[in-house]
Amino acid sequence: LIAGETGVGKELFAQAVHRVSGRGGRFVPVNAAGLEDQAFSDTLFGHVKGAFTGATVSHGGWFGRAEGGTLFLDEIAEAPEEIQPMLLRVLESGEAQPVGGQGARRVDVRVVAATDADLTAQASAGRFRFPLLQRLGGHVVSVPPLRERLSDLGVLLVHFLRREAAALGQSVPGPSAERHPWLPTDVVLR
Repeated sequence: LIAGETGVGKELFAQAVHRVSGRGGRFVPVNAAGLEDQAFSDTLFGHVKGAFTGATVSHGGWFGRAEGGTLFLDEIAEAPEEIQPMLLRVLESGEAQPVGGQGARRVDVRVVAATDADLTAQASAGRFRFPLLQRLGGHVVSVPPLRERLSDLGVLLVHFLRREAAALGQSVPGPSAERHPWLPTDVVLR
């Protein structure tokens, strides 16, 4: 579970976790706040052909797309309450039940969730399932805002300077010229 204010880079952190994990599958981001209750189950777990009108082919859902990789559930505090038990079951059993399917299918997916809300307070108020919080909260990473990480500013500025220079077909001068007055003295450029 990645916790932090809006805009601190929770998804970038989740992508970094995926990159260093050694998992060969894809990184699949899903905004839990943007899904409707009924569509959430189909979107996450998929459906079998004929499960409902218009289901002309089977669909693996986001868990299927993330097979062997990482499923990133952003804004997990906003996940519809009706879906939380289903998500908990997948996390506990490692199996997902597609809509209209006769049985569950095994899934090999790392789930990383993110929130800017206090999930403990939401669980205490009955708006978030406490067992789901326990399952997601096994490893909690709090990402502080940039105003609390001022030492990162120099590295970020150089990164964006290099990216913009490359887009213009230019390059940033070599190591001897990489010390600028606006860079903190402890910044090491690589």
